[in-house]
Amino acid sequence: MAREKPAALQIETFADHHVITQPNPLRKVLRRVAEKDLDDPVARAEKALADLSGEFTNWMTIESDRLAAAHAAILKDGFTSVTREELFRAAHDIKGDAATFGFPSAGAAADSLCRIIEHAPNLAKVPAPLIAHHINAIQAIVRERTRLDTVSTANELSRQLRGIADEYLKHANRNRPEHLEAILAPSIVPGD
Repeated sequence: MAREKPAALQIETFADHHVITQPNPLRKVLRRVAEKDLDDPVARAEKALADLSGEFTNWMTIESDRLAAAHAAILKDGFTSVTREELFRAAHDIKGDAATFGFPSAGAAADSLCRIIEHAPNLAKVPAPLIAHHINAIQAIVRERTRLDTVSTANELSRQLRGIADEYLKHANRNRPEHLEAILAPSIVPGD
């Protein structure tokens, strides 16, 4: 099929300026639709998200289990580049997915864990209970989400974990001012 030659530029000349009109080859493929047939992609996306919402708890459980497995590998083999990366990726994925899947408190706890992994000068020197508490909190938030009385407890738990993590990071980075600035910056996690 031979392609048509594009139309030439139209140039209108006036005393003090020129108006250049570029041809629009897409005009030929544009189709007008009736008002009643308009598609709303946002409404379609919201409906698709609502249809998938029953799966969110399962997905968060899978992500939470992945985080626990990454932590178990660290307990077994110590911090290596591979185990550190897997722990960070698992926490980062939870941080990114949690609000969408209805677990904002888990996202806040995962953000706090990501900050520890990013800013601790030596992960091997991070108190093991600090990491374990973050992972246990995320698992508990995902597991207990369906109970109404757990929402405020989960929010408070995430807030306190973040405070403890920040205190640790401030102390651990006291001689590294470039890290202190990032540590003291407010969180960008939704709902935080």
